[in-house]
Amino acid sequence: MYDYIIVGAGLTGAIFAYEAKKRNKKVLVIEKRNHIGGNLCTETIEGIDVHMYGAHIFHTSNDRVWQYMNQFVKFNHYVNSPIARYKDQVYNLPFNMNTFSKLFGVITPEEAINKIEQEKKETNITIPKNLEEQALMSVGKTVYEVLIKGYTEKQWGKPCIELPTFIIKRLPLRFTYDNNYFNDPYQGIPINGYTPLFEKLLDGIEIQLETDFLENKSYYLTKTNKVLFTGPIDQYYDYQFGHLEYRSLDFQTQILDTPNFQGNAVVNYTEASIPHTRIIEHKHFSFGNQPKTVITYEYPKTFTKDEEPYYPINDSNNQELYERYQSLSRLDNKVIFAGRLGLYKYLNMDQIVLETLNLVDSEFK
Repeated sequence: MYDYIIVGAGLTGAIFAYEAKKRNKKVLVIEKRNHIGGNLCTETIEGIDVHMYGAHIFHTSNDRVWQYMNQFVKFNHYVNSPIARYKDQVYNLPFNMNTFSKLFGVITPEEAINKIEQEKKETNITIPKNLEEQALMSVGKTVYEVLIKGYTEKQWGKPCIELPTFIIKRLPLRFTYDNNYFNDPYQGIPINGYTPLFEKLLDGIEIQLETDFLENKSYYLTKTNKVLFTGPIDQYYDYQFGHLEYRSLDFQTQILDTPNFQGNAVVNYTEASIPHTRIIEHKHFSFGNQPKTVITYEYPKTFTKDEEPYYPINDSNNQELYERYQSLSRLDNKVIFAGRLGLYKYLNMDQIVLETLNLVDSEFK
């Protein structure tokens, strides 16, 4: 008999398991994959800490979150400064004065603002009906066509004129020569990767890997007082109201016999004709100088129930469906839903940490 069975050995599940064990609760962690760490799993290849499920840069403005994470691992001083490649030209992200200088040939913030405002005015859009109109109204034609349109259509698998405006409501324009993607004061990558973080969080806790909780759900429910479920909420309830929609990803990793492939950790490819959205060169996350390099091509793909869900599609139809499942969960005192999939919400890592710590406060008050 367990006090808690935790489904998923990602960040939510591992933190909750650690805090429950600290309070002398008997805990079992069940993980469908063959490793701990969820999408944050890192693996050492050619002496390089490889992010197995895409780039994960930890950043936060929350002191509690930062101090909590630093109990377990120390972070390096990596600052996220991705670049975008479009027709053999490279542009800095986020959109800043370096970007505008290359796009428009401007030097001062005033020149950049005037150019963008002129393009916005030329759209004659007042009430946007789709993502394309929202973007044109926000940043003008040039930024949209070079840096947004193709990338977004690949990411979501639909033309921008068929996508809702909410996806791109906020497009930050920075009129400074600053390539730091995040404004948070705390930022970095755990030294030696993320997997050591999970090894410490789950130390001494019973774990069953390569185990599908839902295949024996009724059995496990007899073995515990409560379940923390971090998988898809619709899957837990056997899709009785229908399927929630997600986007999935495919990662193709290569070892190259060269010390430096692209000179940056993350390069986005914004042309629609190029199928991948970005290439990650992992050694740059930790300033590596190994003789070889490891790169990963990231391809968005349509989600099916046999794929891994990555991005919830939070349009009005899916949100309405999620709320039906959420109403069902309120009547179920045996299960707590948490994490990106359980809450059907895109959450950054620091938000996941804070949400989980708040859940711990509530559950063990």
